[in-house]
Amino acid sequence: MTGARGEARDGSLVLGIDPGTAATGYGVVRRDDHLRVTLVECGVIRTSAKERLPVRIREIHEGVLSLIERHRPAVVAVEEVFHGKNAKSALKLGHARGAILLAAAHHECMIAEYAPRQIKKAVVGTGNATKEQVGYMVKQQLRLREAPSPADAADGVAVALCHCLLGGRPG
Repeated sequence: MTGARGEARDGSLVLGIDPGTAATGYGVVRRDDHLRVTLVECGVIRTSAKERLPVRIREIHEGVLSLIERHRPAVVAVEEVFHGKNAKSALKLGHARGAILLAAAHHECMIAEYAPRQIKKAVVGTGNATKEQVGYMVKQQLRLREAPSPADAADGVAVALCHCLLGGRPG
């Protein structure tokens, strides 16, 4: 499998991303031929609240580009915007998602998008799961000693795990 400029892709790797303008959680998982999923890396791309939004969006974009260049995933799975009560927050989150989608498109990665409730249902079994429940089930399903920390990292892993559990079929 190849992406932009002919670089090799690892078809077994999925990069899951939980967008945020302050903290963008991510998780890289590997799915083997027997459909077992293991954690490769997880963490958070942090931006400074003191910076203007365009600078923070650039930092998110650069952080995701770096992850894609390092791991060469075949798929970038991204959580969709949560339509809460605060339209301004949803708009800022949309900017972060745009930076993420642009980085994935730049490297010609397949992009899969999942609603927050869909991710929780796939990983925990209920779309109303708490962050703690998501972290616990990520730990259980990936046979980890402890849940990824902070919660944003666990959420990024959950997005990647959701993609694997749904057989790579968004929707």
